[in-house]
Amino acid sequence: MKLSCLPVSLYPDLTAGTRTLADWFRFAAELGLDGADVSVVHLPGYTAADLRPVRKQADEAGVQIAMLVTYADFTHPDAAERARQVEEIKAYCDVAAELGASFMRVTAGQNHPGLERAAGIEWAVAGLTACLDKAAATGVTLCYENHTKGYAWTYNDFSQPADRFLEIVKRTEGTGLRLLYDTANTLGAGDDPLSVLEQVKHRVSVVHVNDIRRAGYFEPCLLGTGVAPVREIFQTLVQSGFDGWVSVEEASKSGEEGFRIAIPRAEALWQAAGGAPRGQT
Repeated sequence: MKLSCLPVSLYPDLTAGTRTLADWFRFAAELGLDGADVSVVHLPGYTAADLRPVRKQADEAGVQIAMLVTYADFTHPDAAERARQVEEIKAYCDVAAELGASFMRVTAGQNHPGLERAAGIEWAVAGLTACLDKAAATGVTLCYENHTKGYAWTYNDFSQPADRFLEIVKRTEGTGLRLLYDTANTLGAGDDPLSVLEQVKHRVSVVHVNDIRRAGYFEPCLLGTGVAPVREIFQTLVQSGFDGWVSVEEASKSGEEGFRIAIPRAEALWQAAGGAPRGQT
């Protein structure tokens, strides 16, 4: 496997400009990571002229931009806005390709007040699949996440509870849509992450390693100090033949020390679950 990180704990600094993406790439390299994930909200712009320096910064630090994180809201009640969201995600495919990111995180959308289950699933499936041809043309793999709440979103993701996520996965079977499986989000909504994973493991291309303090509540904590069954999830993935990107979603808000603890802990859990050390298959 290859190891990356989504630096959620650094989002306030990146948003405020007190830390740059170049700083993040250098820190990722210091942590010994193979990759460094980036959110679209922290990019300086979306043109090639904006993005080439960002990719160069990652290259100079010696890390790959593994995944571009986006916040599609395909479940918005306004049809015009849903159409705009599709065009935005298509445009982000070009952004990801320019950055050299092989994967792009996509979401179903927010659980807007009054949104009915059937309509939400229909709109999510339509939005997600509408972007697949563009993704294929740019060489980017779209990965739908069992997500909780987007940065700056008002509402939680429509994909919770897990039966909605599973139905969307089922309705997109046979397409090019892959999955980003988060180790804690499903548990945070009160569902069994191992049971859900068992049903979708054949579609998983990337893993987010996350931990929460208690089941049924989304309260991120330092990896290994909460209740997410990370080792068991890794075991299921290893046994199914997964050997892709594992990205630590560090959201414990414990500063740089949190990253220094979480990164080696994730790698140790992977090997304890039977996964091959990095660089070996």
